[in-house]
Amino acid sequence: MLERHIADWDNAYTNGANIAGGDRWPAAWVEPAKGFRDRLAAVSRAQLDVAYGERPRNRLDLFLPADKARGLVVFVHGGYWMALDKSYWSHLAKGSVDSGYAVAMPSYTLCPEARIGDIVREVGAAIAKAATLVDGPIMLTGHSAGGHLVSRMVASGSPLGSDVLSRIRHVVSLSGVHDLRPLMNTGMNKTLHIDEAEALAESPALLRPVAGTRITCWVGGGERAEFLRQNELLASIWTGLGATTSAVVEPDRHHFSVIDGLADARHPLTRALISE
Repeated sequence: MLERHIADWDNAYTNGANIAGGDRWPAAWVEPAKGFRDRLAAVSRAQLDVAYGERPRNRLDLFLPADKARGLVVFVHGGYWMALDKSYWSHLAKGSVDSGYAVAMPSYTLCPEARIGDIVREVGAAIAKAATLVDGPIMLTGHSAGGHLVSRMVASGSPLGSDVLSRIRHVVSLSGVHDLRPLMNTGMNKTLHIDEAEALAESPALLRPVAGTRITCWVGGGERAEFLRQNELLASIWTGLGATTSAVVEPDRHHFSVIDGLADARHPLTRALISE
């Protein structure tokens, strides 16, 4: 029997310090993201800083394919709900845009100015706004905290209306944190302020999937054991609650490289995201 025990919760959820050269991120994303935005803006295929709410960070960028969009992909960024914004990730829209889909990327209010429950509602508002701009099926994907947020969109008590939920074809949670309770044991909780009530209300793994949910939980094989566990956790639980689920461990990827496939229309990650 394999016994498991976590004594250092901060280390269990620390990524950069446990990746060789990990300090190069997130700065390594800035230049390719800006380059992609600039290229699409130059040909009038980028709508930047579209408002979806009243708070300063309630803005999204929308990237458009060359022809009429086949549908909408929404990417929600990570940063443990307390860092980063939409500007770091623009280049990850390329795979879906090249495949004929529009891609929306929202920012949202960060902790501690907002609680995680507030962020859930903001992301719901961002998706609802993007859904008014692009017709067709909707695919949701997000990384780390963003993986939590897109999974939460298709869990009971979703902030999305039935009109938007009915359009969601697939959710891909990348290195998602689906049970918030372990984070209560980390130093990050001084900023996140997660309590037991919020963890129970906002953890997808502790909620039921909405009817018809199809979700892929995708993680890098070189990630921290907790991210591998969280990945399998949601896929396993939601399978037992009627969702169609997949759990993928991509070899030779760590927490920061697992998202790279979204920039390539031919990569299995992009193909899976937009698959029928």
